[in-house]
Parts: sequence; structure tokens; C-alpha cells
Amino acid sequence: MAGNILIIVLVVADQHLHTPMYFFLGNLSCLEICYTSIILPRILASLLTGDRTISVRICFLQYYFFAFLVVAECYLLSVMSYDWYLMILKPLHYAAPMNGKVCAMLAAASWVSGFLPSTIITFMMSQFIFCGPNEIDHFFCDFSPIIKLSCSDTHLVELTILILASIFTLPPFLILMSYVYINLSILQIPSTTGRQKAFSTYSSHLMVGTIFCGIIIFVYLLPKTNTLEALNKVFSVFYTVLIALINPHIYSLRNTEVNQALQKPVNTFVVFTRLEIVRPACSTLERK
Repeated sequence: MAGNILIIVLVVADQHLHTPMYFFLGNLSCLEICYTSIILPRILASLLTGDRTISVRICFLQYYFFAFLVVAECYLLSVMSYDWYLMILKPLHYAAPMNGKVCAMLAAASWVSGFLPSTIITFMMSQFIFCGPNEIDHFFCDFSPIIKLSCSDTHLVELTILILASIFTLPPFLILMSYVYINLSILQIPSTTGRQKAFSTYSSHLMVGTIFCGIIIFVYLLPKTNTLEALNKVFSVFYTVLIALINPHIYSLRNTEVNQALQKPVNTFVVFTRLEIVRPACSTLERK
């Protein structure tokens, strides 16, 4: 929370960070804050108090916002990969397509994209009848653990989630394809120093994007087996907790521009907190 809030404040306050890349990073930090606020407080409350009960309404509400943010992050990472594609491979033509209006529209589209699928699936699940066991085998309200508790026929909603997941997780496939194309282009740079500089700037984005997209595909698109269902909770920790934790460091706090923007308020604070002892000048009579 602190790292993501710090990034948002720096992006807004520092004029040097008013670029498309940091605009999208600010949106990503805001999205990660929402992620953290939806899932982790409920987990921490259960661990501290021992109360692991949750109402059906709150469970559906948690799933709705979770699904909304998953789809939004898929599209936002796609937009960021496109931004990196233009920045690295077409630097001379970068400013024209990525102007302020286009960036605002792409960011808004990323946020809005999660509304439709999350609304459809949550509405369909709200029509279920729950008459059996009431324990969710997960640490938050996800799709598969919820429908296991239903006494209704779930084939239609399972088919719907498969279709929607295939459509709305298409951006992760585009991300991976763009990453491969960018890597091949970087390898063609004749200068060793140029290749190292490009990879050092881009490798962290490649790592986080690949982990997030790979886990989403693994959890939601692969056929469900007993082994995969047992691993789902483990992999869910990666894209709900771990990635949100390391994103501020991976995406922003390692960048030179962000470090320079962070040093300005720190240096100002240090200057204002320094106390200088001024000794009064002695008079002639005192010296005698």
C-alpha cells in the first residue's frame, strides 16, 4: 500500500514523470491498491480474530470486484506492453500515437473492460441455490470454490466463464507475443551495451507480465483436475498478493527517474530539519 501510494504521489507531483509510461504505472499502482483493499483485509481479520465466516452477499461482492480488477489488469498490462513496444522499437514515432488523449482513453478502456464479464458471472451465480456444505476451500471468494457449494446446475455458468475467460484473457496472449517480438528485436541491436541497457530496463516488466499472464491462464483456462485445484490456492497467492507487493519495486522504484523524483522531497526534508547553532557575537566589554 505504501509503495503504490508513493508512486501515485510522485507521478502526480513531479513534472518529469508526466509521460505515458509513468501515467500507466500510476494506474497500475491504483489498481494494485484496490486489489489489496478487497482481499487482504478480510484475510488479516480472519487470521487475527479467528472468525472465518462471510455472508453470501459480501462473498459475491468480493468476487465481483476481484473479477473486475483481474480483467482490468490484463488490459492495462496489454496497453503497457504496447507502450513499451513503441518506446523500444519505434522511438521516433512514439510521441504521435501515445499523446495525452490516447493514453487517457486507453487507461479508461482498461478500467471499464472488467465491468461486463464480472457483472454477467456474478449475476448468474447469484441465481444459484446453496443447500449443501458452506465452507469455501479457498482464502477468498473465487469462482470455482463458490460453484462447488451450489445445488443448482452449473454447466451454463461454467461454459460462460470459459468463453468470457478466453475472450477477456486474450490480452495476456498478446502481451506474451509482444514480449517475444521485443526480445527478438533487442537481440538484433548490434551494440552489446545497447542490448544490456534495453534488457535491464525491460526485463523486470517482462518477468512480472509473464508471471501474471501465465498464472491467469493456468488457473482459469486449463481443465480442472485434483492436482490443479490443490495448486490453485498457491498460485492465487502470486497474482493477488505477491505481484501487488513487488510491482512498486519492479516497475517504478528501480527507475532512475523515480529515484530522482523521490530524492527531491527527501533532500528538502533533510535541509529543513537541520538546526544551525548561531553564537551571539561578544561585545568589547565582555571580551575585557
